[in-house]
Amino acid sequence: MWASRASPKKLKSCPNRLREQMTGQIKRRMRHEIYQDILETILRKGVCPITRISYGSNLPVDRAKRAVAFLVARGLVQEEEYGATRGYRLTARGGEFLNALRTVRSYIGPEEC
Repeated sequence: MWASRASPKKLKSCPNRLREQMTGQIKRRMRHEIYQDILETILRKGVCPITRISYGSNLPVDRAKRAVAFLVARGLVQEEEYGATRGYRLTARGGEFLNALRTVRSYIGPEEC
């Protein structure tokens, strides 16, 4: 065996993404998880260009553009221009939606999402 596997005891305390890296398993994210990552990135960084959003949410830029366009169309994110750059800001409705997603995930649990 080329790669060493982590012990089960160590895996219980690891976050999901780190656990996936240690075991070699890749779990696909659901759309709501991607939207939550995007909204959290914008909340954390403030007004963000699309590249910052794509890095923060771990998405390629083309997929981040589609997801942000979906969020803009629903009124969760607002598009702004500053200088020659286009940025995105979280709206009040987007903040409420992010809190609702966090609440639902806390009830469901991170393993089942």
